[in-house]
Amino acid sequence: MLDHPIGIPACFTSGEKVTDNPATVTRSGQSVFVSVYRTKIADQCRLITIRWCKNLLLHGLSVSVEGPEGESHYTCKVELKPLYFWRKQGSKRFVVEGKAVDIFWDLKAARFNGETEPNSEYYVAVVCDEEVVLLLGDLKKDAYRKTGCRPGLIDPILVSRKEHIFGKKKFATRIKFHEKGRFHEISIECKNRCNYSGNVSNGNSINGDEPEMDIRIDGDLVIHVKHLQWKFRGNESINLHKLRVEVYWDVHDWLFSPGLRHALFIFKPIMSCTSLSSLSTSSSSPPLSSSTLTPLSSQTGPGSGSLERLDAGGGSFDFCLFLYAWKAE
Repeated sequence: MLDHPIGIPACFTSGEKVTDNPATVTRSGQSVFVSVYRTKIADQCRLITIRWCKNLLLHGLSVSVEGPEGESHYTCKVELKPLYFWRKQGSKRFVVEGKAVDIFWDLKAARFNGETEPNSEYYVAVVCDEEVVLLLGDLKKDAYRKTGCRPGLIDPILVSRKEHIFGKKKFATRIKFHEKGRFHEISIECKNRCNYSGNVSNGNSINGDEPEMDIRIDGDLVIHVKHLQWKFRGNESINLHKLRVEVYWDVHDWLFSPGLRHALFIFKPIMSCTSLSSLSTSSSSPPLSSSTLTPLSSQTGPGSGSLERLDAGGGSFDFCLFLYAWKAE
């Protein structure tokens, strides 16, 4: 699986193309959450992209369905401006290779609790061939009643999730590593003045404080990186109950680039079929441990391109969390 180019997708308006151009980053910042699912639509296995975007002026939702050979997409965009109350519930139809695909949504009473994507009281449904091939939200009965369609015979697979979040020193998110699992709290903190200065490039930090980084899951410290100016790229394997998670990071631009800049973190679970069965039935809190740090690469060049091309194959199920942490002064 190839990740898309780095950059903040612009919050869109009607008729505008959803873009991932870095030039669209605003000084005030905006939160973007992108989830990609794989399911069967129009007689083929296709990707469905759900994108939530929020800034000071707009709160929006975009649903895209992969076109022929992945080259083009069919997109439905919904704006949640206060004056657009009527757009908080509705439907849209487009045709994918001769098959009608309907998008239904009800966000009238959606509870966001300050987040970019809703937590409850909503649904977003994708329908094809009289089947609900993808259903998000907790108002499932309302969705089936509105669409008049049966549940899909094939469960959609969550392939990846990309989050763009802003902060100064600490960044946090909630994620399920599998649909049958529970939510985990992930927090990343950069300490000891992990900020740009000319001295960092020489291996020294301001006032002699060397930058360090902590990564916590459910409040437990799982990764601690000292001498971050030398270990700005790396990876480490952690154990989360019977689930192994590979964690990759690239914080080069935090240290060596001025202005608004981002680091890239990737969390990739590796799980066997037996572990998956145990995970779905377990109710105890999973213990956490970490292994020896193994650098991803000895390269010291700028950018995060090597992480972006991380493949989702191998012995894992197809899921990766891509976390873009934008450091704002």
